Amino acid sequence: MTGVPSGPGGPYRTVAGHGSGPHSDMKVRAVLGPTNTGKTHLAIERLLAHSSGIIGFPLRLLARENYDRMVARKGAHAVALITGEEKIVPPRARWFSCTVEAMPLDRRVEFVAVDEIQLCADPDRGHIFTDRLLHARGTAETMFLGADTIRNLIRQLVPGIEIEHRPRLSQLAHAGACKLTRLPPRSAIVAFSASEVYAIAELLRRRRGGCAIVMGQLSPRTRNAQVALYQEKEVDYLVATDAIGMGLNMDVNHVAFASLSKFDGTRVRPLNAGEIAQVAGRAGRGLRDGTFGTTGTCPALHEELAEAVEQHRFDPLTRLSWRNSALDFSSPEALLRSLNHSSPRPELTAGHEASDMLALAALAGNTEIRPLVHSRAATRLLWESCQIPDFRKLGDDSHIRLCGRIFTHIIHDGRIPAAWMERQIASFFHTEGTIDSLMQRLAGIRVCSYIASRTGWIANAEHWQARTREAEDRLSDILHEQLTARFVDRRATSLIRRLDEGGHDALLSAVTAQGNVVVEGHEVGRIAGLDLIAGDHTDADDGRLLMRAARRAVRSEIPRRVALLVQDEDRQFAFSADGQHILWQDMPIARLQPGADMLAPRPQVLDNPLLDNAQRERIRNRLQAWLGRIVREHLAPLFAVHAAVASTPDLRGIVHRLREGAGIAALHRGEHYGPDMIRRLRRLGIRVGHYSLFMPAILKERPMQLRGWLIAISLNMPCPPLPAMSRITLPPDALPTPLLDRMGWLDAGPVRIRLDIAEKFILELARMTRRAPVPLPLLLASRLGVRREALPAVMKGLNMRVYHPRPMPADHYGPPAPVMVRFQPGTAPDRKGKPQPPEKRKAGGRPALKGGMRPSRRADSPFAALATLLNRP
Repeated sequence: MTGVPSGPGGPYRTVAGHGSGPHSDMKVRAVLGPTNTGKTHLAIERLLAHSSGIIGFPLRLLARENYDRMVARKGAHAVALITGEEKIVPPRARWFSCTVEAMPLDRRVEFVAVDEIQLCADPDRGHIFTDRLLHARGTAETMFLGADTIRNLIRQLVPGIEIEHRPRLSQLAHAGACKLTRLPPRSAIVAFSASEVYAIAELLRRRRGGCAIVMGQLSPRTRNAQVALYQEKEVDYLVATDAIGMGLNMDVNHVAFASLSKFDGTRVRPLNAGEIAQVAGRAGRGLRDGTFGTTGTCPALHEELAEAVEQHRFDPLTRLSWRNSALDFSSPEALLRSLNHSSPRPELTAGHEASDMLALAALAGNTEIRPLVHSRAATRLLWESCQIPDFRKLGDDSHIRLCGRIFTHIIHDGRIPAAWMERQIASFFHTEGTIDSLMQRLAGIRVCSYIASRTGWIANAEHWQARTREAEDRLSDILHEQLTARFVDRRATSLIRRLDEGGHDALLSAVTAQGNVVVEGHEVGRIAGLDLIAGDHTDADDGRLLMRAARRAVRSEIPRRVALLVQDEDRQFAFSADGQHILWQDMPIARLQPGADMLAPRPQVLDNPLLDNAQRERIRNRLQAWLGRIVREHLAPLFAVHAAVASTPDLRGIVHRLREGAGIAALHRGEHYGPDMIRRLRRLGIRVGHYSLFMPAILKERPMQLRGWLIAISLNMPCPPLPAMSRITLPPDALPTPLLDRMGWLDAGPVRIRLDIAEKFILELARMTRRAPVPLPLLLASRLGVRREALPAVMKGLNMRVYHPRPMPADHYGPPAPVMVRFQPGTAPDRKGKPQPPEKRKAGGRPALKGGMRPSRRADSPFAALATLLNRP
């Protein structure tokens, strides 16, 4: 309501500060200064010192908070609460706590006060505050509370006013920028949109245990419950909109701005110094100093701006919002004209077009509504209907239609129908949904509360006020529960507070026989191996928090486990599936790194904040001993040969090469051994092939798996799953090439063949073809596990000479000639074990011969077939 008086008996009204009537000597004063100066406390004391009084606050939350304070002093029978949505007026009420819009200006009282009077400059609501500044007076004393920025304008508009400056009771210092997760406890983080508030609150829940939420959309009941979480130290952080800047007093030590711009209803604009100071001033209450700064992605405050906030130096206001309050109710058109009158003074300017004027303009032009407005009373009723606050702010014409419906009901029926009111309220008793949907319902029930509180609009108003209050309370409780469930982790908050306070020695912690870790009665995870594993109910951020607790809470458990590991049996250790880690109690504790040679990899204990350097060294020595025994056990034949030739110089070099290759050594070009040496090596379990020296005992399943891991470690590469030793051939890309070469898979063109198998059938073919080529054995493909059509390419890959028969002439008949093969003995493998081509013939001469062997005949000549018959046993 605009506060148009119904008669001369209300608070004394003046025009531009010029008094009239019998009380022109009344006291009018302004108490100005920054936040935390005790202005509101002074006003309440002066209010209660008079026999009657009214005080107006900018927020319903503040009106309710101070109402409760006044009730505690004077009793519920003597104190009234009047806001747009709530009205508690005992019959003999003497002191009134109100919102500025709802101040009952038709009552004659001794004392009148208005808080946050600098809001006269607000383009949306400022005209209400300006009207109170110019017109609302107590019969004995009037007090305006606010910031120093309005000092000059108050002097101009209210001549003779007494102005008192009150200094801040504590110091306010700029602390600069700080990461959100490193803000000190008892901090308030300020954002300017619901989505930003939720995002910050979610991060604080994950990293710091949670926070309370304060936003303008919350009901007083929800807001009080959230503030209680903070004040009672169930959480250490508060995330709020700039609503906390309007006199909400809490134990805040630091205010951090997550943004320095806000949407003012028309555009996003930067905050001015006064607005920043209003919010920053919430830090440090009473005589306790406070700090302010920025956080998150918000840029740091400029030095000049920070200094202005610290020293409370701000540009004075030069304009106040104003709207004519001398209204003409002769018709809707006349009312609109009177509302749009220009101000009588240059420092009073029109603000934004308010929702009540927009609704009036729309309904005055409505063909169904306009014929119903035929008197001054009807015009006044239409205006009162248009002043229903648009709490929902849906951005469509639904609010205008609601105002029109209310006006229509009252003009036709004299009252709002009970059935219609019940339907509206019943829809708000549904408590399911998200936080946003609950807040939207709260906005809707606030509209119903406003309607139920209007005198004469509805029969049995007390019943409907109780119904709306019941719905609001139910929604408020559910909203508080959802906010707490989503943004508060009490377990994490308790742990963080104990850790930050250095009280870890007093933490009640234990590790059960099953390895479960319990801290302060909460099962936070379990110890597996030497690692603390967070429970399934926690995320990565919770895991980091629990690690902080674990480093203190399980200090006695880790040394015990290290001692158990060092003394444990060898069978308690194992390799991981890829052979790159060592496991203890099925948990990786060390990674294998290349060592001095292939058979001596080096275990590196995994990073673990629970271990100190001495413990790491004990674990490393134990794992090194276990690893050495495992290698010796699995590769025992190799170590036995190495020991057997220790005193045999002509064999030590050969065995050393085998040790370097973990049981396999490629033959160098031209390297040959006589029959005596071959027999000596055979007795030691060493085979001399055409391409390699190898130990068949090492090429079995268990040794080969360990060899594969050791080779991969020595090459400093991950080890893929190794093939079973039952495999004879592999695709050439089955494993990385360096791994295939060193594991003993011989390159045979389209396939890789296991070394011992390849050497075996090469020996067979060499014997068969020592005099002449032979037909390619038909069963060789199945022995090697390759397709028959791929066999010639495999033979070429193994340096077999392949002779394809010439096509049979069209006039010849008979079976086709077979593919012939012959081993080429004058070859030696390269470093990878792959056979090299034979010596090229000299220019103009015959191929180089070895041992006087004749050159082979053409496989498709008659002599080749004859030679085959002659060579049969």
